[in-house]
Amino acid sequence: MSANLPTAQQVDVMLLLEGTFPYVSGGVSSWVNQIVRGIPELTFGGVFIGSSPGDYDGFKYELPDNFKHLQVHYLHGQQPNPPITPTPGDKKGFETLRRLHGWFANPCPDGLPDEFKQASFYNRPSGGVDYKQFLYSEHSWKFLTEMYQERCSDPSFVDYFWTVRNMHAPIWQLAEIAEKLIPAGMYHTVSTGYAGFLGGLLHHHTGRPLLLSEHGIYTKERRIDIFNNDWIRDNRNALQRSQTEISYFRDLWIRFYETIGRFCYDASGTIVSLYEGARQREILDGAPPEKTRVVPNGIDLNRFAPLRRERPQQPPQVVALLGRVVPIKDIKTFIRALRIMISTLPDLEGWIVGPEGEDPEYASECRALCESLEISHKVRFTGFMNPVQLFPQIGLLALSSISEGLPLVALEGFAAGVPLVATDVGACRQLVEGGLNQEDRELGSAGGVIPINNPQALAEACLKLLRDRSAWDGAQAAAVARVERFYTQKQMLDQYRRLYAEQSESVAGGELFRKMRDEYQQLQQGEAGAWQE
Repeated sequence: MSANLPTAQQVDVMLLLEGTFPYVSGGVSSWVNQIVRGIPELTFGGVFIGSSPGDYDGFKYELPDNFKHLQVHYLHGQQPNPPITPTPGDKKGFETLRRLHGWFANPCPDGLPDEFKQASFYNRPSGGVDYKQFLYSEHSWKFLTEMYQERCSDPSFVDYFWTVRNMHAPIWQLAEIAEKLIPAGMYHTVSTGYAGFLGGLLHHHTGRPLLLSEHGIYTKERRIDIFNNDWIRDNRNALQRSQTEISYFRDLWIRFYETIGRFCYDASGTIVSLYEGARQREILDGAPPEKTRVVPNGIDLNRFAPLRRERPQQPPQVVALLGRVVPIKDIKTFIRALRIMISTLPDLEGWIVGPEGEDPEYASECRALCESLEISHKVRFTGFMNPVQLFPQIGLLALSSISEGLPLVALEGFAAGVPLVATDVGACRQLVEGGLNQEDRELGSAGGVIPINNPQALAEACLKLLRDRSAWDGAQAAAVARVERFYTQKQMLDQYRRLYAEQSESVAGGELFRKMRDEYQQLQQGEAGAWQE
């Protein structure tokens, strides 16, 4: 899968992509594609970080002409272990690790050891802790057993040993990537997590700026995943733990992701969120407030607005959910809501539009639920569909997610004239009811907002629009007006051009970005002249 990847000697912007573009379709990947194609005056590269090769089956996007470099790395199953060799390990390096673990427990802006920030710390056998020492050294074993005795509340040392191994092993792989990656004018990560940790290492290793754009709060989404995963064990019996206490290993994973998230926040020059609620959450998670700003998603109106003319006179009796078939999208609540809706509108259909490969077991459970509710003949699992082909065929868009950022699919549906019913997560209420300012609120409601995990509320909100043409027309008018006023691709791209220019100002000379600033100024002058005429 990594054959024939584009390579370059250097790029203007290196994107750090964990589980997204170009191997995974979806909102974040679509946004990456937008940014690269929308700023052709810059050259881009990318580091794709995936789980294991078998989880991906090729590009989902054609690489833009200005996407000049791509590296692909997998965190599981590809990193070879060094030969087993007894070694004492570097005493000074493990003393640094001990200070680092103290910072994990009580993080503060000035308390992070400088060595932890340097990629070389993980790749040198003297003065640092390389991968061989982490796996086999006497100091590593001593450190691990001491941490278990001091902090672990789970009785299984075997589970503790392998949890720590699996959790930390990617750190050494990312450090090696950071030291070998081609030069870039700046780095842009689209999440915290492992990609964000790599961004922090690259920033400290090269001195080049790091920009962070969070579409969903990574630590929040990982927390949801961790609570829902059965493979994270709790070996204590009922008498050894409180019923309200989560397992030690779940807590350990959560604290790990929170820690590397703070490392990314600390290294980033600017931290971008999609809406004000996400910005406040980032601050609670450790982002310095002065670094944060909000840049909403935007969509290409020229692509979606013409679809309004293709719509039939009456809204089709089709409710569609666009999204991956995974638990965080709560497809089962949507299916249960369809059962309620179909009992009132027998001609109604439900379409589930999205890939099923990420969690095949959950997808099978969703299909089985349709059968048990006796609505399989009314529910279509379409897989991926081009939104341009989809939107004229549906009457309503529904999102039953338990976590979202600012979903691009909602904006695309608005531009195509499709109202939205969504759970009250992320920026969904802002999109439906208007939350940017008074002008936005005065546009009215573009659909409905309902609580999470509530099939009855979802069904009632959808039926209200599908059975009342005046309500549907009003929601469509608000949707179109809102996206055209506040969420255009041009608005978003202009703000990212400014962000890239600002980041380049922090680097002496800023040569790689001079061409972008010059061309952007010419573009702005041309638009101003046309407006004056």
